[in-house]
Amino acid sequence: MVDTTLHRKRGSFGKNIIGIDQMARIFIRIVIVALLGVSCAYAGTSVPKFEDFPADSYRGKIAPVRIISTKDRQFKSRLRELSGQKPNFAGHYTLATWGCGASCVTTVAIDAESGRTVWLPFTVCCWDMDVDEPIKFKLGSRLIEIHGSRNEAGGGTYYYTLNNDGFTLIKAIEKPVK
Repeated sequence: MVDTTLHRKRGSFGKNIIGIDQMARIFIRIVIVALLGVSCAYAGTSVPKFEDFPADSYRGKIAPVRIISTKDRQFKSRLRELSGQKPNFAGHYTLATWGCGASCVTTVAIDAESGRTVWLPFTVCCWDMDVDEPIKFKLGSRLIEIHGSRNEAGGGTYYYTLNNDGFTLIKAIEKPVK
């Protein structure tokens, strides 16, 4: 039978000396507390998932793009090229990106029902080398995942949803500054 009682020995100058068994228990407790702290920290950083933001698919006639805003007029040729394409994002939007410089993209969503445009309110650039696509999206989801810098500032992964009012940031995971 193993003795599990705590052993303290009297050392020189009247100080208590902790036995090896007690030191091992203290070490194990510290490790457990540290692991719980790490797991709790990561629990708070769960990332949004596409399936958590469902969108119904549109099956009606695709409306021609409406050139209304100043930005629409600035890119009217590009928008007219995109007009009439099948939805690929958030059920009834056609999401399109095109280059705006070295490692930079501009993004717009065109509503297939109304022809209205919804612009991502920033350009995306400077994504990491291991990122295949800086902007990820799905037909059946209102979620858009963005990797890189917004308007050439900061950097990280950003999660937005598309609502009637436009794109709304729901989570930002900034990269640590090196």
